[in-house]
Amino acid sequence: MAEIWAEWGNLAYVGAALWAFFEGETFVLAAAAIGATVGLVDPWILMGSVWLGSYLGDQTWFYLGRRYGPAVLRRFPGQRPKVEKANRLLEQYGTLFILSFRFLYGIRNVASVVCGLAGYNWARFAVLNFIAAGVWAGSFVAAGWFLGAWLGVERLFWTICGVALCALVFFVIRHFRLRARQKAASGASG
Repeated sequence: MAEIWAEWGNLAYVGAALWAFFEGETFVLAAAAIGATVGLVDPWILMGSVWLGSYLGDQTWFYLGRRYGPAVLRRFPGQRPKVEKANRLLEQYGTLFILSFRFLYGIRNVASVVCGLAGYNWARFAVLNFIAAGVWAGSFVAAGWFLGAWLGVERLFWTICGVALCALVFFVIRHFRLRARQKAASGASG
């Protein structure tokens, strides 16, 4: 990651904004941690760029949900459970949901679409989304910066490797467990 900032310079912040447009907690944490250890990343510029990227991304998904949501749901029916869960949370919590959905695993990708699909007021969503994107950007840049300063370069590298390995093992085990359950379910019904 340090090489990205060393080679790209300020264009790396544009890359961070683009990454945050789609997703990006891991990237933001890693960029901030690297910034704290090597000094190539300005935390304020990083925070501003991922704030803007995250905000624009969710505004785009909101618009797409409003404009194309029903057609997309018909085309991808597997997303319906996530959409229904996000919709229940939106109906139950409203403002709090919009301010916090970036922190809810498995919901973030569809939450803005659901807000648009539900006909949520666009101006209110834009204001709440701007605030939420700032809270998200600030918290993840600060967390990454703190971890980088606390761990240092060597321990940061091994920590990232360890976390990546644990995530890989988790997803592999999860995959095989789901396959085993599906086999058992199909064997019991057949």
